[in-house]
Amino acid sequence: MRRRVVLGVLAGLLRLGTGHRHDEHLRRLSMEQIPLAELSQSQKQINQDIRQYWMRQANEALSSPCPFAPFGTVIVNHTVDGRGNIVCTGENTSHQSGNPMMHAIANCSQILTDPTGPYKMTVAEALAAFSDLTIYTNAESCPMCASAIRWAGFREYVYGTSIDELVRRGWDQIRIASREVFAMSVDLPRQTALIGAVLTNETNPLFSWQFDHSAPCPPGCSRSTWQAGSICSAA
Repeated sequence: MRRRVVLGVLAGLLRLGTGHRHDEHLRRLSMEQIPLAELSQSQKQINQDIRQYWMRQANEALSSPCPFAPFGTVIVNHTVDGRGNIVCTGENTSHQSGNPMMHAIANCSQILTDPTGPYKMTVAEALAAFSDLTIYTNAESCPMCASAIRWAGFREYVYGTSIDELVRRGWDQIRIASREVFAMSVDLPRQTALIGAVLTNETNPLFSWQFDHSAPCPPGCSRSTWQAGSICSAA
């Protein structure tokens, strides 16, 4: 009797887990069916070389060739001629500041209203300016930052390494994709074009070594012993 009860409980838990995965699968499918902002003709004219150039600038926004959290961002104005004008760069400083909200996007966008910065915009001017700007991040934004991108109403949001790839490489993540955030924010007055997986052959390696001690270090770095394992540090 006891054995049947235990087996029944286990079967119920299995059905619950399977049902959860099924519901999650349906939720993702429904998100994928919600149309996101279409690229305008001028946005389509921004070729892959230009996209890759600015993604490299996001990588180069890092203060070290191999910080443990190598999340970099660059904001660009593509409404001007040529490949665009840089507005600001930023990197994740959560580990240094102890402030979990100081992700690269927050550090970069503050420059618009900085009274000592080059733009000195009012709050209203900064909020209006976002609609002309493109944000490049070398990794897909967390749901907090993806939501901030949508509230700001950026013209475009371009990322490199995906959240799924970060998870595969050992990074703890809140597993809500940017597309899901965008799909649930269609009521906002300004839409943002979403472009993913740009220059992943260069962004993925930045996130590959932290939890895999056999992975090569980024260029300019070498492995050294640290606690029970090893870490990449600038050579």
